[in-house]
Amino acid sequence: MGSKTMIKWSKQITSAQVVQLIKAERDIQKTMVIFDSATAEYANGFRHDHQTFSLMISRLVSANNFRLAEELLCRMKEEKCNITEDIFLSIFRAYGRVHKPLDAVRVFHKMKDYQCDPSQKSYITVFAILVGENQLNLALRFYRSMREMGIPPSVTSLNVLIKALCKNSGTMDAALRIFREMPNRGCPPDSYTYGTLINGLCRLGKIGEAKELFKEMEAKACSPTVVTYTSLIRGLCQSKDLDSAINLLEEMANKGIEPNVFTYSSIMDGLCKGGCSSQALELLDMMVSRRHLPNMITYSTLIHGLCKEGKLQEAVEILDRMKLQGLRPDAGLYGKIISCFSDICKFHEAANFLDEMVLGGISPNRLTWSLHVRIHNIVVQGLCTEHPNRAFQLYLSMQTRGISIDAKTFDSLVNYFCKKGDLHKAAHLVDEMVRDGCIPDEVTWNAVVSGFWDRRKVREAAALVQVELIGTFLNLE
Repeated sequence: MGSKTMIKWSKQITSAQVVQLIKAERDIQKTMVIFDSATAEYANGFRHDHQTFSLMISRLVSANNFRLAEELLCRMKEEKCNITEDIFLSIFRAYGRVHKPLDAVRVFHKMKDYQCDPSQKSYITVFAILVGENQLNLALRFYRSMREMGIPPSVTSLNVLIKALCKNSGTMDAALRIFREMPNRGCPPDSYTYGTLINGLCRLGKIGEAKELFKEMEAKACSPTVVTYTSLIRGLCQSKDLDSAINLLEEMANKGIEPNVFTYSSIMDGLCKGGCSSQALELLDMMVSRRHLPNMITYSTLIHGLCKEGKLQEAVEILDRMKLQGLRPDAGLYGKIISCFSDICKFHEAANFLDEMVLGGISPNRLTWSLHVRIHNIVVQGLCTEHPNRAFQLYLSMQTRGISIDAKTFDSLVNYFCKKGDLHKAAHLVDEMVRDGCIPDEVTWNAVVSGFWDRRKVREAAALVQVELIGTFLNLE
């Protein structure tokens, strides 16, 4: 495997010793050294066996070192070592974990090259990975080939198939049809089956059907899990049936089923969208008292809800609480807070949060970039009235960071500097404005030109008029 041998064995070594050392070592590089040093003992009669190979492959795929893992697989074949299905299963699951479903399929198709026939377990594992990664067309083809190979249906395989069909509105009826046929195939639906269908129906807004299935589930002695309750609670909140959602939360408590962070967040989302952010904050306190830490979704839900109701101070407190917990607000959350301060003309406070965001190295993504540009421009325009120097500093920061400056922002700055009597800076801004492709409006031109005329700076005024005329001419063209 290419690692330098560092271990000197004092006596004849055994596979059990190598396994023990590899298991005890956490560092993947050092486990490779142990494995390679044992390989060096081939001259003394030692041979790696199924135990040492399978453990090393498992450690490698856990560290996402797939190339070396597959090289070891080839070496097992060359050394005529017994290759069992569990080795392949560890590779499939590792590829699934890093969202590489096609590699899982590729390795699956190589199993027979290693004299290892895939069982139902391998088929279902790869099928589930494809469904989990939304490779639905490939997943359904894989399922058909699985059936053609004589793999019988089971509760597990049908559950995965139903999960695949629940992902699209067009195949939801097919999922329900297979669900109804399961008892006839000797595969009675279990809690996972019901939970998958309830989640699918809720996502499609079919809350009535989801509630019926939930009742049927309980009637057939299939106990709903926290995931099933959460799916239905989220669906009820999205359909604005908050009373039923809260009743379900109480039912969970009565049955001894502990809600998780997603359960609480779903109800908070419903409360915030319904204008009940105060109740959502109470639920947050209850959640924390039960030792459930809020996540990004929880905090984002509360901040958006509080801002929507104009409770800006509470929103800032939640943002601070989030940071104290070690979670990093994203550009979208900062944007929401900044927009709310701007809406009530508190531009100084808005600028403080912009500075905090920049100093924290928080950058917008493609989805939040346009909001990022818009709030910067709004804040500069607002600052021009009472904090013009800060407005200009923020304008310079925008230039440095490549944030587009719109015509209204330029107009606000130019007008301020004209009133201040700093005509050269105003003229410089007009130049920047024209270079950026923004055409000054009549008010801006008049402010600058009048300022120069008043100070008898005729040459500069004439030059500006010339620029205006050329711009007008080019627009006509």
